[in-house]
Amino acid sequence: MKRLTSLCRGWVLLPLALHAPSALAHLGYPDTTSVSIRRDHPEDMFVGATFGAVVSRDSGKSWNWVCPEAMGYGGWRPETFLWQPDGTLLAATGADLIRSRNGGCTWESHPFFKPKGLWPMSLASPASNPSRLWVSTGRAASPNGLYRSDDSGETFIPTTLQSNTPDKNDNAVFTSVKVAPSDTRRLYVSGSTPEGLRLYRSADEGVTWEEIPQPFPEYSSPSRAYDFFVLRVADNDPDHLWARVSWQGWTYVLESRDGGHTFRSILHPKNQEHDGIDEYLMGIEVSADAKTLWAATPTRLFRLREGDTVATLLSLPDGNACVERQGDVLFVCGATRVHDWALATTRDEGNTYTTLLNLPDLKPPSCPAGTPAHDICMPRWPQFASQPDIGADPSIPGTDGGTPPDAGSPDSGTPDAGPSEPPPVTPTDPPKKPGCSSTGGLVPAAAFFVLTTLRRSRRRNPEN
Repeated sequence: MKRLTSLCRGWVLLPLALHAPSALAHLGYPDTTSVSIRRDHPEDMFVGATFGAVVSRDSGKSWNWVCPEAMGYGGWRPETFLWQPDGTLLAATGADLIRSRNGGCTWESHPFFKPKGLWPMSLASPASNPSRLWVSTGRAASPNGLYRSDDSGETFIPTTLQSNTPDKNDNAVFTSVKVAPSDTRRLYVSGSTPEGLRLYRSADEGVTWEEIPQPFPEYSSPSRAYDFFVLRVADNDPDHLWARVSWQGWTYVLESRDGGHTFRSILHPKNQEHDGIDEYLMGIEVSADAKTLWAATPTRLFRLREGDTVATLLSLPDGNACVERQGDVLFVCGATRVHDWALATTRDEGNTYTTLLNLPDLKPPSCPAGTPAHDICMPRWPQFASQPDIGADPSIPGTDGGTPPDAGSPDSGTPDAGPSEPPPVTPTDPPKKPGCSSTGGLVPAAAFFVLTTLRRSRRRNPEN
């Protein structure tokens, strides 16, 4: 019966996704996907989403929409954004490095990468030195490398980690770059070559590199592992890091305690025969003492504490997830359509949540006239706000596409204190509707959901 219900959900939602309005047509459900907090200005938050982004300048008391068309990233939606202390927003899309100098109102392609045919895959910057930026590129069958900026991304220079040079034709792509918080000279770059997966490690800020092959013999037959990404380096130990790899449709969260020389799979969901997860990994977060890890997929959030043999599946969020830690606070993406919040915080590792964003509370763009986020997004606002998962009230001023009364400078300082923080929400299993009407546990793209459902059904029902 469960299999029939899941299949029914998928086939019903597929035509809806294919015929959705332009703002959502190729993106599936309106869901949040990432969280970026402005360094030294925690009141400023930028949340990536399947429908563009939302911005708060008052610690989450109010949120304004930025449509994807105004951001100019096309079909290459950024996985994460980096918000610098000076207010600059940056994102590596996989095909470009985009940036905004005015809080998301105007976006531009960085002039260094695109003219050279470079595809920025990953962006990193140490919190202790935010003017230092690292960008890795990963365009197949093209020159790739790691690039460094010492002026907050104004200019970039290549490091010695390069592929397809006159003396080295290895066709390497560099999927991700991370900096060790406790020793910013330590860099890790994950990559792939025709000969296999690689981890590149530097102890001198990219001057010299150690190339460490990652054969993953346990994931080598009947096909090889792929999509190797370094994800995080522990706050307190430059040799302690985490990565992900995919094999046979499964995703594995890996841990290394020896600087990347060896990895072991650590995320073992309860009541599952396989030691991987059967969904795409949105990302991970790790506690300051490196003893607790959270892993987010498009539908679930897992928690793994030191000493656990299996991961705990948290009851919330359900239907969408992402996770970002700031100090002792976790920011977690959720699904408004299932449990009435799209972004919440938790101070007890996911046992209770305090709502920060519910999609029906979204406001139209707050950018001034003459900026793309105003001129392009405002005409789209009435159609976008009328979507069922957004649910804006047409009687509220500003939802008719006009300029909101509080539009002004996007970097005008910290607003006055707003209403008191809402009470915490204790996670409970959300009610499920019978038949084809339930929407819990759905991935952002309906078509992908159908394929995922079929795959899960085969695994969980081998007799069929």
